[in-house]
Amino acid sequence: LEVPHPHGGQTITLAERQLHTLRQKISQLEGKLGEMIRFGEENDVISGKVHRLAVALVIAESADEVRETLYRSLVDDFQVPHVTLRTWSELDEGDDDDEADLPAVSLELRQLAGGLSKPYCGLASGSPVLEWFADAASHIRSMALLPLGQGNETFGLLVLGSEEEHRFYPEMGTLYLDRIAALAAAALLRAPD
Repeated sequence: LEVPHPHGGQTITLAERQLHTLRQKISQLEGKLGEMIRFGEENDVISGKVHRLAVALVIAESADEVRETLYRSLVDDFQVPHVTLRTWSELDEGDDDDEADLPAVSLELRQLAGGLSKPYCGLASGSPVLEWFADAASHIRSMALLPLGQGNETFGLLVLGSEEEHRFYPEMGTLYLDRIAALAAAALLRAPD
């Protein structure tokens, strides 16, 4: 049986054609394996950063130290240029617990945070949390909203902002963002004010 050559008008044997097809598949599999190894190495690096953050949060002794640790880690280790964190309690009637010099978190934003089952990632334009970044708000193009809570109760929102439009995008994986939010929430609940 003779089959047309894939790269010319000549004919080749069936065995040669099968060998050519196998070489193509091997090349594709090598490419996929290389990509998986690269992703695994990137995940190892991120896991190391999350681990360092977890250790630092365990050492933090007050809510202010927890906040400072979060800011420092996210800016320095994760290279997130803009970070803000706001908390509230259900007992608040317009006053913010930890940010007395900042306006209270609106009921609308509390409900938005409470409705997030996982971190939201996407474009920043039009987001009501942009005002939390004050003067930097006009530079932020994408953001991640990480709800902070325990059980079904949300008590805060950690917001990561970037000047890059595609740093935080809707289709991105949020596994590590979920873990950072859980660590931050646990540390804030544990730390005395």
